[in-house]
Amino acid sequence: MGSTDSKLNFRKAVIQLTTKTQPVEATDDAFWDQFWADTATSVQDVFALVPAAEIRAVREESPSNLATLCYKAVEKLVQGAESGCHSEKEKQIVLNCSRLLTRVLPYIFEDPDWRGFFWSTVPGAGRGGQGEDDDENARPLAESLLLAIADLLFCPDFTVQSHRRSTVDSAEDVHSLDSCEYIWEAGVGFAHSPQPNYIHDMNRMELLKLLLTCFSEAMYLPPAPESGSTNPWVQFFCSTENRHALPLFTSLLNTVCAYDPVGYGIPYNHLLFSDYREPLVEEAAQVLIVTLDHDSASSASPTVDGTTTGTAMDDADPPGPENLFVNYLSRIHREEDFQFILKGIARLLSNPLLQTYLPNSTKKIQFHQELLVLFWKLCDFNKKFLFFVLKSSDVLDILVPILFFLNDARADQSRVGLMHIGVFILLLLSGERNFGVRLNKPYSVRVPMDIPVFTGTHADLLIVVFHKIITSGHQRLQPLFDCLLTIVVNVSPYLKSLSMVTANKLLHLLEAFSTTWFLFSAAQNHHLVFFLLEVFNNIIQYQFDGNSNLVYAIIRKRSVFHQLANLPTDPPAIHKALQRRRRTPEPLSRTGSQEGTSMEGSRPAAPAEPGTLKTSLVATPGIDKLTEKSQVSEDGTLRSLEPEPQQSSEDSSPAKGEPSQAWREQRRPSSSSASGQWSPTPEWVLSWKSKLPLQTIMRLLQVLVPQVEKISRVLGVQGESPILRFLQHGTLVGLLPVPHPILIRKYQANSGTAMWFRTYMWGVIYLRNVDPPVWYDTDVKLFEIQRV
Repeated sequence: MGSTDSKLNFRKAVIQLTTKTQPVEATDDAFWDQFWADTATSVQDVFALVPAAEIRAVREESPSNLATLCYKAVEKLVQGAESGCHSEKEKQIVLNCSRLLTRVLPYIFEDPDWRGFFWSTVPGAGRGGQGEDDDENARPLAESLLLAIADLLFCPDFTVQSHRRSTVDSAEDVHSLDSCEYIWEAGVGFAHSPQPNYIHDMNRMELLKLLLTCFSEAMYLPPAPESGSTNPWVQFFCSTENRHALPLFTSLLNTVCAYDPVGYGIPYNHLLFSDYREPLVEEAAQVLIVTLDHDSASSASPTVDGTTTGTAMDDADPPGPENLFVNYLSRIHREEDFQFILKGIARLLSNPLLQTYLPNSTKKIQFHQELLVLFWKLCDFNKKFLFFVLKSSDVLDILVPILFFLNDARADQSRVGLMHIGVFILLLLSGERNFGVRLNKPYSVRVPMDIPVFTGTHADLLIVVFHKIITSGHQRLQPLFDCLLTIVVNVSPYLKSLSMVTANKLLHLLEAFSTTWFLFSAAQNHHLVFFLLEVFNNIIQYQFDGNSNLVYAIIRKRSVFHQLANLPTDPPAIHKALQRRRRTPEPLSRTGSQEGTSMEGSRPAAPAEPGTLKTSLVATPGIDKLTEKSQVSEDGTLRSLEPEPQQSSEDSSPAKGEPSQAWREQRRPSSSSASGQWSPTPEWVLSWKSKLPLQTIMRLLQVLVPQVEKISRVLGVQGESPILRFLQHGTLVGLLPVPHPILIRKYQANSGTAMWFRTYMWGVIYLRNVDPPVWYDTDVKLFEIQRV
């Protein structure tokens, strides 16, 4: 883009800056203007012509010159915002300064000594903007920069359409302009969709990239759960100081949710037209999730009761969080707004699935991880949105893509974060009764997935995918097993009819998890058996009638339940079980699970390509921290159960990698081995074996097995259909123990997950910004960059 001349001049200026040992005066315009006035350099040029080593050299050897460069570049942006950027030259200066700051900022953040630089005041930059030397009033450089970016994002003829009728009209006054009339896209709170404009989209994108770079200071601080962790850049930008907060929030949200990568519904259209909207949508999604990085556990998010009509935002509520973006998000309440947001996110999440019908027919988007974070934030901060999502079967348009991503990423070490966020979203949804009810809808969409073919409902799809993750995912997914099974427990009381394929998968999991070597090889493993027994009990007690397939599978595999009831607890048996484990390190065998053929057109889940970059994640809290137990009463309302007494007050949230109190309790009586390694003891096995909830299943077997055996004897070997027919019409009314109350484990916000989301989100942003590579090779502290 830039001509060779302007590139040479720009490079010459950079060399002068790195070689000058004397400070250059801020008033020396002839020198400073070389960086932005006469050049037309693309952002890629700026990254190529300003090497990292030279930025660091200036930072170390002539710090005052780096300070002046930043100060002068911000000053130019402020001037552009003040004047309204009418001439092409002014627009070019603003873009050049924006690119230069995007290049330099990460090197300022990586050095702790420089961290306060942007928050120090600059003499002469009064808040009144008159330049009077009143230091009381001076604004920190960061504030001036952020306000200039906000103004420039609503600058007529630069980033938004001008509303002037004719050229005779005086230029729109930037200061009196009501930016709510210039929202970028129709949707929430705005009905008018402006004419698409390639140049405006590109200019917005550059400014958003600079904004994201400002916010990225968070990447240079190590993960600390107690840091209260408000990002000063985000805090200021999303405060009442920014008069464009509402229109900008709305512009970002609407730009993302209105985007249709298919190209107006015409297949292959994207091959004819380059889609300049996608980079803007991607940038908007990233800025949006960063501004919404707000620990909901630490501040009461407004609970929603009364609705008001007339405005898009609900005004009836308490003021809510200081962060206006979080505040606005939590107060959206109109049905049509919810519909617009949900349809938009579902359309974009389903995009990679469309690829599989007509390969290359639509443009494949890459920002599904950002969309999942956005969806999570919406559900977490706006309970009305969550209820809206679950009110109709539209929730399945979110569920199917999530299951597709989970299944596709299960073997790929570099996509552990994607696996976690998908599971977290399903855990959040599964805490609501409606989710379980919706899963009964038949599954007819045939997205090619590497899973066994089945005929059934969305519940079958969910369980079959979870089985696949547990039995053929990689080792690093083991911490998610508790979460996966908790989701199945939460929905189980509402599942009307599981297919035979699914019933067999559930029993295969029970078989795998109840082998003695698995039960005795880690302190937590028996929890998985408890979860599965809870699933069976819920279905038998509450949905017996439609679930003859599951009942039949339980009868066929009855030996597993008898083995559990007779689990050995003597030291020699424990020792023998662990010996067996040393010989078969395979975590879960596939044997005994009739895999069946995978769906037509599906590709097996592939591991990461060697050398793929990934970012490290902090440990997630255990399931007892992630969820809170609630009991469903007769009328369907939930009441929270008091936490069990053993979780005393000393059970503060465990720091990174530290086990929870309950887990330490379990370790104590058993840590008998000298090496300090955990080892199981008879007392430990007895302590939980006595609590296995086997009564309902044993009673079922006691009643039904003799009848089933009789049918088999009378009819000979006629396969399973007569038995299934008998079970379909059978009843156990009055024969089973009194139904237990339904227990739901609802997700609860906590600082551990807030920290996990922060590291995950910034890791995604780091890896996805490769052109230009904004943060690449800088000294980030929030996570480590690893190669697979």
